[in-house]
Amino acid sequence: MNFENEIYDLEIDSPGRINIIGEHTDYNNGFVLPTAIDKKIRFKFRKNDSSNICNVYSANFKTSFSFDLKNVKPSNQQWENYILGVIFEIQQLSDKLEGFDCILDSNIPVGSGISSSAALECGLAYGLNELFNLKLSKITLVKIGQRAEHNYVGTKCGIMDQFASVMSKAEHVILLDCQSLEYSYVPMQIEPYKILLLNTNVSHNLASGEYNVRRKQCEQGVKIIQKKYPEVNSLRDVSPEMLATFKNDLDSVTFNRCLYVVDEKDRVLNTVEALKNNELTVVGENMYKTHEGLSKLYEVSCPELDFLVNFSKNYNKVIGARVMGGGFGGCTINIVHKDFIEKFTKEASEAYFNKFNIKLTAFEAMPSEGTSIVNN
Repeated sequence: MNFENEIYDLEIDSPGRINIIGEHTDYNNGFVLPTAIDKKIRFKFRKNDSSNICNVYSANFKTSFSFDLKNVKPSNQQWENYILGVIFEIQQLSDKLEGFDCILDSNIPVGSGISSSAALECGLAYGLNELFNLKLSKITLVKIGQRAEHNYVGTKCGIMDQFASVMSKAEHVILLDCQSLEYSYVPMQIEPYKILLLNTNVSHNLASGEYNVRRKQCEQGVKIIQKKYPEVNSLRDVSPEMLATFKNDLDSVTFNRCLYVVDEKDRVLNTVEALKNNELTVVGENMYKTHEGLSKLYEVSCPELDFLVNFSKNYNKVIGARVMGGGFGGCTINIVHKDFIEKFTKEASEAYFNKFNIKLTAFEAMPSEGTSIVNN
């Protein structure tokens, strides 16, 4: 079957995301500040006149697979599970799915920490919702993506990535309360600065497993705190003063994990106020503090990420930088004066290559609209 030269009925763009601040807080019911960006997966869909056979083709990897809607089960191929997980979750809510063909083409750098996985899940769910008129709400599509990752991929992620992919608004970031799912849009007006991502191009293959470990450590901390404060349901409910009283009750690793999350909750809200008041230096300072916490307390950084963040501190035209995403590789997010981006990228790339013998890749990221129809 020649997927690429066929005619399709529906096109969907589903974006990756950045997160200004609020890392590893979503699964602790905290606050996050993400937005979709102008790096996307383009999906093309059509019904194929079968009742149950589905064909999916990746233009990037020149590979395809087919499956039967009557026999959806996990695959040995990891990327297929993002697709199959979404199908399984939709089938729990609707019996309207029929056979379809889908082609996807991505310009999201894989492994860069800007959540190509959420873009894949949400774009597929969004497209099928339109193609088969399933009448599922946007927030339902968000939750379908998250559950697919939990149940088929095995990563117990929070809801931030999928929420940002679907719900974002151009030129804004989203202040999302991960406990109530209440949200508001905050204008991202950072002229004369821009957002620059520096991709380390390293993956230490720890992110998924260690992600689940961090989640368990936070949950263990909450269980101990609950013995004295039964009203505490998550680290969202813990203040710095409350946590300090448990320093001798928690082992040092668990205490540090909890300390990072509790501090980060306050940093997100502080950063929102700074954005509203155009206090961009405060935004940058908070990003550096977040990186320090992620590196020293939460221990999800790596030498390559630490090097790039420390390198950025040599330049006063870079006002903030930190590791972004799950950690152990991927990107740093940097706020850089627009006139300095080219010079900074060049010097960072040279220094990084001299240190690690790895080529850096850099790209700007513009806050963009969430998952949407290109044409129908």
